[in-house]
Amino acid sequence: MGLLTGMCNMIRNEQAYHRAKKKLLEERAQLDSLVRALKEEGLGPEAIARTTGMMSGRVEELELGVARYEQAKRGEFGQVVNLEGLGALLVGARIALGITQSELARRLEVDPSQVSKDERFEYQGLTMERATRVLDALGAELVSELRLLEQEEEE
Repeated sequence: MGLLTGMCNMIRNEQAYHRAKKKLLEERAQLDSLVRALKEEGLGPEAIARTTGMMSGRVEELELGVARYEQAKRGEFGQVVNLEGLGALLVGARIALGITQSELARRLEVDPSQVSKDERFEYQGLTMERATRVLDALGAELVSELRLLEQEEEE
């Protein structure tokens, strides 16, 4: 799975990143404690998994969010196929470049709340013109490659 797959609830700034890391540590410790207690009570692996399922899911979601933010900060983006995930790519590029939402808004000559909204919804409904403006404001370039898919021969 690439960085851009399923980027809902993406961490978009350092403050949110630090909050997520703190919450991850807390929830992971709670989960470990619960698993130990359930084992001591004699529950088997399946019963423990059923009991801790929701908490395990939250921990996995936090781990994924933190990992994706760290990848973005390192400039590791993965591929965008058929422009799906382009909005998340733009958010990741801003993070990698160390540009705040406020600075991007200044460069785009829009209100900072507009950039926040755009990023929260990962630039849903993004036009090519708008994508180009954001890329220009970031000082970034998107390079595309067209691949023709083989068509199945009729028998």
